[in-house]
Amino acid sequence: MSKLDEVKKQIGLAIKGKDEVIDKVLATILAGGHILLEDIPGVGKTTLAMALAKSLSMDYKRVQFTPDVLPSDIMGFSMYNAKTGDFEYREGSAFCNLFLADEINRTSPKTQSALLEIMEEKHVTVDGVTRDLPKPFTVIATENPLGSSGTQMLPESQLDRFMICLTMGYPSHEAAIEILKGQELTPINSIKPVMGVDELISYQEKANTLSVHDSIFDYIVEITEATRRSEYFSLGASPRGSIALLRMSRAVAVLRDRDFVTPEDISYIIGDVLAHRVRLGTKARANGLDSRAALLEVLKTVKLPRT
Repeated sequence: MSKLDEVKKQIGLAIKGKDEVIDKVLATILAGGHILLEDIPGVGKTTLAMALAKSLSMDYKRVQFTPDVLPSDIMGFSMYNAKTGDFEYREGSAFCNLFLADEINRTSPKTQSALLEIMEEKHVTVDGVTRDLPKPFTVIATENPLGSSGTQMLPESQLDRFMICLTMGYPSHEAAIEILKGQELTPINSIKPVMGVDELISYQEKANTLSVHDSIFDYIVEITEATRRSEYFSLGASPRGSIALLRMSRAVAVLRDRDFVTPEDISYIIGDVLAHRVRLGTKARANGLDSRAALLEVLKTVKLPRT
């Protein structure tokens, strides 16, 4: 069993019946991206983040987003020291390896926008001074569905910063029974560190430099261009979506212990990578399709590469 398989096994001790979600979240971390978990409360989103941090030996911080959370709580601030007569910088909660932004759509737009630089540039700028965040750095944001009390839509510019958007969903009947049985044991406490941060960075470098055939590059661009031509979408995928597809497909190949990317790797993650980056058109709604289903229909129109 590889180290990555062991990581998945450890996370599975706390998250029952969600192997595919664990697989895709771990692939996103290997790809150096950020994760948006959109679901109702109580299905294990926070537990998943905690299990990841423990198994990967990542420094972990969590902020419960509310309307009164300020950008300085995340980015840090300068405080006057009466003894020295100088202003001293105090780090915000973003200075960690794994930052959990819990219920991100309950906070103010100003605080949401403070995450943009952090997620894209992986550094913070306070009082004109730029400070790098620790490596690796990943944001896992949880979001309650729209319509829940006190929620508001995330701007498209922020949604685009998340490499994938996942929905965990309710557990199966069998998994729910396992969850109940495991409550006496507190599964999160049984998770053991499998790899250190340096080893995780080496896996990220491997995923970032994995060789990709020219036909796969062409296939990815064909897919994103097809979303722009399709009548199912009023807004297609951007070039950032193409880059996310490439990085995620490389990470999936590494997870599957391969040194090349296949079209199946792309079809495996296309809905998670692109569904939150496109806007449904009237034809898709008339046909009863959501974004993921419409993307699969578009994928059928793109010719498979000859590798």
